Amino acid sequence: MPSVEIQITYDFICPWCWIGRRHLQAALAQMPDTAASIRYVPYELNPGMPKEGADRKAYRSAKFGSWARSQAMDADVTLAGQQAGAAFHYDRVTMTPNTRLAHRLMVYASRGGDAARTEALFESVFHAYFSEGRDIGKAEVLATLAGQAGFDAKEARDFLDSPAGEREVVAAERQAQANGVRSVPTLRIGNTPISGAQPSSTLIQALRQTAAQSAVVPAV
Repeated sequence: MPSVEIQITYDFICPWCWIGRRHLQAALAQMPDTAASIRYVPYELNPGMPKEGADRKAYRSAKFGSWARSQAMDADVTLAGQQAGAAFHYDRVTMTPNTRLAHRLMVYASRGGDAARTEALFESVFHAYFSEGRDIGKAEVLATLAGQAGFDAKEARDFLDSPAGEREVVAAERQAQANGVRSVPTLRIGNTPISGAQPSSTLIQALRQTAAQSAVVPAV
């Protein structure tokens, strides 16, 4: 079975990262005979965000010039999300969180070595924020999500209450910057870089090309 290594640079505050993930899932579903190994690389779009987060309406109005413009952008995202199977309910979202804790939670998850649980947790953080309006900048929310994904909720909370994972997140973000990443989502399928939430057809093409290359056995 051919194998493909996929690297996803993301931020949980980025709606297009969730949409892009859904596109990738759709692409992989059409390639059941290909094994995919996915690595998540953290990236903070709002590195200066206070730990407690900020009121979303005030933050977005200041960032984009008006609340009306922010709402128009949200409407575009919601439509794109519907087409990808991701439900956005911005009427429930009141806070723009600091995502450092959520990235550290993914460090915790990756140490467990269970890809299925890690995938489930990754998905659930996006869903909790964009669909349910939960504050993913809070350790108690993240620990609950970890427990629901099959991890030990208390262990996850203890991890987040310690400095664990901080060094890994900072190092990964610096490496992403050094590699030229300036926006998310940024995917790397094999050696092919892909920027933005590209449609599944584009991802399938890159997956097939990489899978074909991995299936080639060098002559002895």
